[in-house]
Amino acid sequence: MMKVVGVIGGGAAGLCAARHILASPGLCPVVWEKAQQVGGTWVYTPQTGTDQHGLPIHSSMYENLKTNLPKELMGFPDYPFPTDEEDSFIHHTKVLKYLERYAEHFNLKPHIKFGHNVELVKPSVNDSKTSWEVTVVDLATQTSITTVCDAVIVCNGHYSVPRIPEVKDIEKYKGKQIHSHDYREPSPYKDARVVVLGASASGLDISLELAAVAKEVILSHNLPIKISSALPPNVRQVRGVVAAKEDGFIFADGSSAQADVIMYCTGYDYTFPFLAQECGIKVENNIVQPLYKHIVNTTHPTMGFIGIPFQVCPFLLFDFQVQYFVKYLSGDMTLPSKKEMDHAVVTEMGEHSSKGIALRHYHRLEQQQWLYNDDLASLAGLPYLPPVVGHLHNALRVIRKNHLMTYKTSCFKITGPESFEKSGSILRGSTERHCDSGVDSGVAERHSDTPTFPEITWHSRQTLPQITF
Repeated sequence: MMKVVGVIGGGAAGLCAARHILASPGLCPVVWEKAQQVGGTWVYTPQTGTDQHGLPIHSSMYENLKTNLPKELMGFPDYPFPTDEEDSFIHHTKVLKYLERYAEHFNLKPHIKFGHNVELVKPSVNDSKTSWEVTVVDLATQTSITTVCDAVIVCNGHYSVPRIPEVKDIEKYKGKQIHSHDYREPSPYKDARVVVLGASASGLDISLELAAVAKEVILSHNLPIKISSALPPNVRQVRGVVAAKEDGFIFADGSSAQADVIMYCTGYDYTFPFLAQECGIKVENNIVQPLYKHIVNTTHPTMGFIGIPFQVCPFLLFDFQVQYFVKYLSGDMTLPSKKEMDHAVVTEMGEHSSKGIALRHYHRLEQQQWLYNDDLASLAGLPYLPPVVGHLHNALRVIRKNHLMTYKTSCFKITGPESFEKSGSILRGSTERHCDSGVDSGVAERHSDTPTFPEITWHSRQTLPQITF
C-alpha cells in the first residue's frame, strides 16, 4: 500500500522532497503551495505587506538581486544548471527558471496543489502508529480540505518572517523604518542618509546597491573587525546601534549620525504557525527543537524539516537531507530510539557551546556543512560530494572578503572532482593563483561577515511587514 507523504511548500526544498519521494517505491507525494507557481522565495514580486488573499508576502527577493554563490555550487547534484549560462553569479530570475525546469524534468507539477495554504497539521496516534491530519484552504474557493498522510515534510522556508531588533528609544525616531524583507529597489532612497543595520549577506549587498543613489550609507554592525574590502566612498562602517534619537542613531562606538531611514538587515525567524501543539515542535533562542540531525522530529519521527540550517549551499544540503529522510520513510534505513536521538541533540548543542559560539547560531553550519553532508551520506548510503565543492566554496570566501564590490564578476568552471578554473578580472597575485588551484584556503571556520549584536535584544515583531545562502 502506498504511503502518502505530505510536503508543505513548493520552493526548492519542497520540489527536492517531491522528486525523491516519487523515486521511492511505495511513497507518493502531495505538495501544498499557496502561490500559483513553484519557486518559493525565488518568486519575485514588487508587492510588500500582504497579497490578494490577505496573507503575508512570502518572498524577500529584490529586483536586482544576483546570487552570492556561483551557480556551480547551487544546483542539485542530479540536475546541474545549464552549461550554456556563462556567468557564475546569476540573476534571481534564472534561479527561478532553473527550479521550473527541475519541476518539469521530474514531472512534479501533477503532485502539487497550487493556491492551497496549509493551516493546521496535527498528529493522530492509533496503536502506536502516527498519521498526520493536514488541513489546507483552497484560496480560490476558501474551502477547507483535510488530508490524512503517513508522513509530513515541512519545507516552508525561513526567510519570510522578519526579525526586528529592539532598539532603545526607537519610538522617538521620526524617520522611516524598513526590514530588508520589504526592500525591492534603490530609487526610493535617492539622496537619503540610510543606516543599514547588519552586515551579513543581505546587509552588504543592499548597502552596495543603495550607495549608487543614497547620499550616505552607514553600515552598522558588531563584527569583530571592520570589513576589509574596499567599499564605495559614501559607505562608512560604525558599530551596532544602541539607541535612537529623533533624527538618527547612537552607535556602540560612541558616535552618532543623522539618518532618514534605518534598514533592518537583521535576519528572519523560524515560524511554523500551522503546527499544532501536539506536534511537539518549539522554537526557542532561534533553535527549532527537538530535531535530530536538524531534520527529524524526535517526538514524531515521521515529521521531517528540510532547510533549517543556514549559511550553507542550500540546494546541495536540501538534497542530502531529503534523501536521508526518505530513506527512513521507505524503510531502507532505521533511526535511533527517541532517547538516543534526544541525547545526540543535547550533546551536539553542548559541543557547539563549548566552541564559544552563541547557541542561537546552532543551525548555522558554515564550514561544518561538508561534514554534515558527509554524515548524512554515510548514514543513508549516498554518494559523497566531490572535494572540489568545498575547495571552490573556500576560495569564494577569500574572494568575497577581499573584493566585496566586484566578486560577482568572477566566473568558475568545475574541471574535475578536485579542480576548477576561474576567469574574471578582479583578482591579483597570490589570491588568483590560490583560486585557480582550488586548494583549501585555510580560512577560519567562523565567517568574518557573521553579524552579532550583543547590545540588542531580539524579538519577533510580525507587524512590520530573508535572504542569504
